[in-house]
Amino acid sequence: MRKISVLLLIVFCSLNTYVRADEGMWLLSLIGKNYEQMKAQGFRLTPEDIYNVNKSSLKDAVVGLGNANSPFWHFCTGELISGEGLFSTNHHCGFGMIQSHSSVENDYLRDGFWAYKKSDELPNEGISAQILVRMEDVTSYIMPNLNDNMTEEERTNAIDSIGRILSDRAVEGSDNDAQVVDVFNGNQFLLFVYTTYRDVRMVGAPPQSMGKFGGDTDNWEWPRHTADFALFRIYTGKDGKPADYAKDNVPLQSKHFFPISLKGLKDGDFAMIMGFPGSTDRFLTSFGLKEAIQQNDLIHNVRTVKINVLRKKMAESQKTRIQYASKYASCSNYWKYALQQNKALNKLNTMQQKVDIENNYKRWAAGQTDAKYGKALDMIKEGYAEGNEARMARLYISEGVLRGPDLFGFSLGIYNRLTAIIAMPNTDEKKSATDKLMKSVSDFYKDFNPEVEQLLISQMFDYTYKNMDKKYYPSFFNDILAKKYKGNADKYADFIMKKSVFASKEKLESVIGQYKITDLKNDPAVVIANSAFDKIYEIRNETKDAGIKIEKGDRYFVDGLLQINKDKKLMAPNANSTIRLTYGNIGGYHPKDGVYYNYYTTLKGVMEKEAPTSSEFMVAQKLKDLFEAKDYGIYADKNGDLPVCFISNNDITGGNSGSPVLDAEGNLIGLAFDGNSEAMSGDIDFEENLQRCINLDVRYMLFIIDKFAGAQNLIDEMKIVK
Repeated sequence: MRKISVLLLIVFCSLNTYVRADEGMWLLSLIGKNYEQMKAQGFRLTPEDIYNVNKSSLKDAVVGLGNANSPFWHFCTGELISGEGLFSTNHHCGFGMIQSHSSVENDYLRDGFWAYKKSDELPNEGISAQILVRMEDVTSYIMPNLNDNMTEEERTNAIDSIGRILSDRAVEGSDNDAQVVDVFNGNQFLLFVYTTYRDVRMVGAPPQSMGKFGGDTDNWEWPRHTADFALFRIYTGKDGKPADYAKDNVPLQSKHFFPISLKGLKDGDFAMIMGFPGSTDRFLTSFGLKEAIQQNDLIHNVRTVKINVLRKKMAESQKTRIQYASKYASCSNYWKYALQQNKALNKLNTMQQKVDIENNYKRWAAGQTDAKYGKALDMIKEGYAEGNEARMARLYISEGVLRGPDLFGFSLGIYNRLTAIIAMPNTDEKKSATDKLMKSVSDFYKDFNPEVEQLLISQMFDYTYKNMDKKYYPSFFNDILAKKYKGNADKYADFIMKKSVFASKEKLESVIGQYKITDLKNDPAVVIANSAFDKIYEIRNETKDAGIKIEKGDRYFVDGLLQINKDKKLMAPNANSTIRLTYGNIGGYHPKDGVYYNYYTTLKGVMEKEAPTSSEFMVAQKLKDLFEAKDYGIYADKNGDLPVCFISNNDITGGNSGSPVLDAEGNLIGLAFDGNSEAMSGDIDFEENLQRCINLDVRYMLFIIDKFAGAQNLIDEMKIVK
């Protein structure tokens, strides 16, 4: 999963206003401002039921999934569904974890995985799960220390310094973590305090034929029939506090968990989603939009090269399919997103809407005494014009060299870590650091195929070399690929794989074991990585002044928009991976003239889509048997059909994947997992008539856990509302 205009941000409606889509990823602590509108749309709880720091509330059941080295950046959301730390999220969120535990002998991707007792649950090193403790507006602590005469660097340093002090004070004497983030482009600052859990174990996942049903073809599309869920559990130390993985850790005692409703859904029913949306750019100007469209085209084109290589090689063996499944999924998701977003931006005439907003802003700015508002758009325009070529070149290097093949980013990381280890005295610390480095090597080569890598290097270097602006070539393109190999990327790739230590796990382990740093310094992979990063840093310095103009101009521009709308309507800040709430209603939509999409799908649609020769549309025999027997149990709807997915007009983006979809009483009715392609412009421009959130119906999830997997142990943990 992974998305009118800013001046049309949601009006704070009265009770008499008709129900419509609500643009806004709202801050929980301020949700009281939306309460009357939420009630008008069907909400039956109170703001205190959503966010309360003195007693349990809905916020306590929402889980932000991250990586241990960056826990505040949440790649997905989950929701607690039992008193013992069991939580659900999307299959595609857990895909990397499922893949990491898979092998030819235990192909959990193909066959699924179910823990029928807690001792069978599988640990996932490096995964974190955060739950919000509280949040606070700290703008009044920071703004008095800032002024417009500061350079952007001075401003950033001041914000960071004060933010660290506030964060440290907020968690002093506790096991919590905190961060200060800016919203509204640096015009407001918020403190978030979380409890971060570090022992997350895999509990269950359906086969890929169900959890990823539809594959790339159905991604970002409705109607949908995907069982996009997986189950995990949070563990703590015996004292109930966050702890690193240990076999004798105990399940989290949930402060709150969501009851699961089997009552069924109707067109127009209230639906709200809580989660951790990653990023949006709703205040983007027309100048920024022009560059965003260029970037989308570039990313889609470069990733097409990578996807074609992976598709070819993954089809050749089961082992390669397992090794590259997660990498392929990660690459292909944004590959299709970039394509569909540009289509939607063009179809919905987003550029003109941005221009209209800017013209309205100019009329307002002309009447202001502070000249900074009048300069804002000119600053932004200049910044984009001055740095465009260089930024596009940087993106080519990132996509074609560092994110394309696997070797280069990995090799430089190993080289830098080994350099630091060699500088250590011969102590237990040095041995421990070396052991960790060896484990990183082992983890990398588990999912590495030299034949695939050589083809990726050849194809991606060839495309990047031929398409990027030559004046921004990294040095190895000029000095080696052009001069030595006359632009022949096939021969260059062959040389790299024959000469690089990094092409072989055994060779690299030998070098590390003997601390032979000189063997790595001139290694072809390290040379390429250093060259690529040197050029990226060079471009970053070249575009620094242009970036400052954009950053400063954006801040003034958004400040002006806030003032324009101060007494007219509520405005939600852009998503930034902090917890938010969006509310709306269940309902279908008209994607184009003469076509109407209903708001739900059933298991019948899975059978209609079945294509036994397609890896995307295979149907498990057991699922077909259950369908033929209509053995749906308590999970059937009133018509005797089994619900699979439904849509709502909630405002979500990447990071919301796995988010709980809740009814008017706070019961779990679904898991958000995608958006519709017709409104893929949503990260930049919310389209209230088209934007839909695609959700897994919890009845399909429970049916699979119960009837398909026979995991009654998991059903027994949950609170089912009928």
